[in-house]
Amino acid sequence: MSTQPTRKALLGLYGATLRAARSFKSYNFRNYFLQRTRDNFRTLLVENDPDKVSRAYEQVVGELAVLKRSAIVNQLYAGPPLPIERQGAAKGSV
Repeated sequence: MSTQPTRKALLGLYGATLRAARSFKSYNFRNYFLQRTRDNFRTLLVENDPDKVSRAYEQVVGELAVLKRSAIVNQLYAGPPLPIERQGAAKGSV
């Protein structure tokens, strides 16, 4: 039986997962993983069962490693930006 991770450890993992999700070049992948991360941690931070939190923490640590590797591959083979990305960049530059 492992100990429950601290709130600081959970928030650190949350930040690392968000950074990994933001590193995707593809708009659809990036937005999917950002939303998935927010949803997963929203439920994880309100969970009261220490065993569930510990198992979920270990699972997310493993998924983070996969997410980082996937982001690297996505950066290597990224296509041109979608029109929605170029439009958002033009609004921000004004």
